[in-house]
Amino acid sequence: MFRRTARATRTAAALAATAAAATALVLTASTTSSAAVTAPGFLAGADLPPHPGSAWYAGKVTKGLPEFAPFCVDGVLPATGSWYRDFSTEFDTGAVQVSVRTSSSAAAIKLKAALEHKVAACAADWLRETPGGTASWQDYGKISVEEGAHVYGVHTSIPESEPGVHLYGIGRDGSTVTVVKWGQMGNLSHAPVAAFKKTTVKAVNKLNP
Repeated sequence: MFRRTARATRTAAALAATAAAATALVLTASTTSSAAVTAPGFLAGADLPPHPGSAWYAGKVTKGLPEFAPFCVDGVLPATGSWYRDFSTEFDTGAVQVSVRTSSSAAAIKLKAALEHKVAACAADWLRETPGGTASWQDYGKISVEEGAHVYGVHTSIPESEPGVHLYGIGRDGSTVTVVKWGQMGNLSHAPVAAFKKTTVKAVNKLNP
């Protein structure tokens, strides 16, 4: 009788240990999975260059890519690992931030370089596809924040239409990359470059690598 009880006790203990190990494994997997799908930190409306006639309104942080790809970076941003947030004002000024959690720092470096190349070539690419249009761009330089950021400006115009100006801040923190696009009617002389550089610094600092 005693031997059966001891054997049963040992069996129960083994089963309990197995169950505990399985539970720990599930919890670990759950934690890893949760971390993988957590959105990076995003800008708030107050972080964008102030608009003289309107507050900024921030949309929800949403998984995936915007329905319409941001001008100049279409075809570069991957849907996997991406999150975005739209911003608007009561006037023509708007913005969008897209952040991507890549698989590694090496992948993030590659994505950041591809985004920079795409924006730098945007004015020339747009001109080739827009007969009669005019376009220009400006490299506003690198910013020392985390693993680095870069700010660009792009201006486009077609006859009998309002010109458009866009600013881009592209940065990286570890394996996470972000791009902020600001735009309104006007040309490069109307762009709030100094304020937008501060916005770019905030965008990169708020990322969770």
